[in-house]
Amino acid sequence: MTITTPHRRPPELRRSWLFVGGVDEAALDAAGSAGADVLILELEDFTPPAARPVARARAGELFAAWRAAGIIAAVRVNPLESDDGMADLDAVMTAGPDAVLLPKVAETAQVARLDVEVGRLEAVHGIESGSTELVPNIELARGLIQTHDVCTVSPRITAALVASEDMAADLGAERGPDGLELQYVRQRFIVECAAAGTPAIDCPFTWSDTEGVEADTRYARRLGYKAKSLVDPAHVPIINDVLTPNTDEIAHAQRVTTAFEDAQMAGHGRVEVDGSQVELPIYMNAKRLLKRAEALAAWV
Repeated sequence: MTITTPHRRPPELRRSWLFVGGVDEAALDAAGSAGADVLILELEDFTPPAARPVARARAGELFAAWRAAGIIAAVRVNPLESDDGMADLDAVMTAGPDAVLLPKVAETAQVARLDVEVGRLEAVHGIESGSTELVPNIELARGLIQTHDVCTVSPRITAALVASEDMAADLGAERGPDGLELQYVRQRFIVECAAAGTPAIDCPFTWSDTEGVEADTRYARRLGYKAKSLVDPAHVPIINDVLTPNTDEIAHAQRVTTAFEDAQMAGHGRVEVDGSQVELPIYMNAKRLLKRAEALAAWV
């Protein structure tokens, strides 16, 4: 029997990517009601090696429950060159995950190998060919400077994620809630992803401070991010709210588009709206915001 894929929330509309430890029973049971657009069964750092076989065995039941709730069912396996990477992949592919995240990507060859292995396992398990998405995780300086090439190595890649803790450790940087040590990383990552045409997923905010995660997400949105990863389910509604255009923003975008179109009809190249000069790039951004708001409304 062939496993076919249900209609999925498009990659560009996946705002919140929640990692859940593979043997955290309470977190796994509660994850489906957290409100995240994507749930990630985390088999790497959050799951001790000895517990990974048990975590793999739950994949089928978890993916089925998450998909039934309209959630993207994803998994993060260990690096394929590690002791557990291929064992993770072999086990979870029997359950047909929507997406496979690969950690600590530093070379294009790592993603190319994952692409081949996933294709092989799709055929073995009767999964619709090409339906399994790949999401490389950039967690090292070596990977950051190759993000564009990593994102274009496989047509299966639908997004890429930048990490915080491993990246800071690789840089020898000191972590802080203000995220100053990762500002360049986050800026460069989204530029590389934009150049590759790949949706960029921002790094998690790893403090419990709710005001802090809101400020951090607003900073990410200002850079251009439309998605953010997280490890605390309490952060889901905050991230979803910040990354969803609100009524004031929609109203402003509508004023911008109407005024600019009227100006164009009158033969003018720009117009002032709410004290700001609106030219074509600002108009196009407003159009994109309205389109995103409409698309999200169909899924929320």
